[in-house]
Amino acid sequence: MQQILDATGTLVGDSPIRVELVKRLYRAMLIGRQYDRKSTSLQRQGRLATYASFEGQEAAQVGAAAALHPDDWLVATYRDAAAMWAHGYPMDLLFLGRMGDERGGCPPPEVPCLPPSITVGGHMIHAVGIAWAMKLQDTRRAALTVFGDGATSEGDFHEAMNFAAVYELPVVFFCQNNGYAISMAVADQTKSETIAGKGSAYGMESVQVDGNDLLATYAVTQAALDRAKAGQGPTLIEAVTYRIGPHTTNDDPTRYRDEEEEHAARAKDPLSRVQQFLTSEGHWSPEWEQELWREAEELVGKAVQQAEALPEMGPDGVFSGMFAELTPPLEAQRAVANAFDTGSQL
Repeated sequence: MQQILDATGTLVGDSPIRVELVKRLYRAMLIGRQYDRKSTSLQRQGRLATYASFEGQEAAQVGAAAALHPDDWLVATYRDAAAMWAHGYPMDLLFLGRMGDERGGCPPPEVPCLPPSITVGGHMIHAVGIAWAMKLQDTRRAALTVFGDGATSEGDFHEAMNFAAVYELPVVFFCQNNGYAISMAVADQTKSETIAGKGSAYGMESVQVDGNDLLATYAVTQAALDRAKAGQGPTLIEAVTYRIGPHTTNDDPTRYRDEEEEHAARAKDPLSRVQQFLTSEGHWSPEWEQELWREAEELVGKAVQQAEALPEMGPDGVFSGMFAELTPPLEAQRAVANAFDTGSQL
């Protein structure tokens, strides 16, 4: 397993980035955690639908996203809000999507990021399709697709990996192995010693990295993206991390894991690791930390306000987003829907 920053925040390898960038990425990780905790709170208040937390996975998400060029594509899941926001996806739209509003799935055209995928594993095929198009166009761009360990048991994983390897596509498969596919431990899901090892069967470069190590995650992902853009094909990255919270707000993790395991995972907290590193470098202080938290609370709070302030879309929005020109049957359906919405008689 590749590692640059160990659990104590000590460098055990050469840092791939300067300390000023580490500080910016630490800020992004902290904002991600604030977003995550706020989302859980909003769901408990009935203001968000079922929510999938990612606390403990901030280094994996931010580290991987930071390695992307602004023109590279990111294709991620319902648990990857930190990565998506770090790549430019507006935070208010991330909240909006969780509120059940379809407009949350419409990022600005300049943001090369698909909406968060709910279907487990299905989005990997979309990433491969994007990578194939980029190869045909010779754009020297790449796609990064992020997923969990549970997705590696889906048929879509096989199809995406096999196709990408055969056609040597510029795509990076980034698996966040957080220990559990809902309630099923990785050891009960696969007989492979590592998830990274699955890549060898497809004939692609594979690497396992400490997913709680921001620096190693960045370095490994950047190297994989560079290989992809150089025409050397896809890479499978297994980022070993841990899901501190439940699978979703409908899950009770105490039914399948014990407190000792969770306590051990918290000792490897990715934010604490970076904080300890910055402290040793003379670039951290309690005052700066408090300032970052205040900024995070303000930024996240503003995004919630923006999402909740949007007027309701109404039934017309279901039709207006389908086609440039509606077919006559759909026009008729829209008229009926709008009539019911206004209470008028047809």
